[in-house]
Amino acid sequence: MIDHVGIIVTDFSNSRAFYEKALAPIGHAMLMELGPEITGTVRVAGFGIAPKPDFWISEAKSDDKAISPVHVALRVDSRALVDAFHAAALAAGGRDNGAPGIRAHYHPNYYGAFVLDPDGHNIETVCHDPV
Repeated sequence: MIDHVGIIVTDFSNSRAFYEKALAPIGHAMLMELGPEITGTVRVAGFGIAPKPDFWISEAKSDDKAISPVHVALRVDSRALVDAFHAAALAAGGRDNGAPGIRAHYHPNYYGAFVLDPDGHNIETVCHDPV
């Protein structure tokens, strides 16, 4: 149902570098970057699996540096990819917000991991498939 999602970040360069490293193990790369000459206001970067970005970061406007963290869950095809994302995100400077594991209160095969990005956004990877 959702085609793409975007979040606002306070330090665009730092967040772009974080997401380049954190999303690489799950096959997502930065596919597009647009500057204010295109957007009219701020820099944006789109990440995804070629050819289409589906996860976007947008630079906070200079007068809007207070942002509210959000939760975004990215579905992956295996538990190993959940583990790989979590490890890469921590190595890239993210903060653990829930180690990889079963979240049986959602359903018996809900295997997820949670990391806080540089702005405190709660980024999750989840696999719904059985082992």
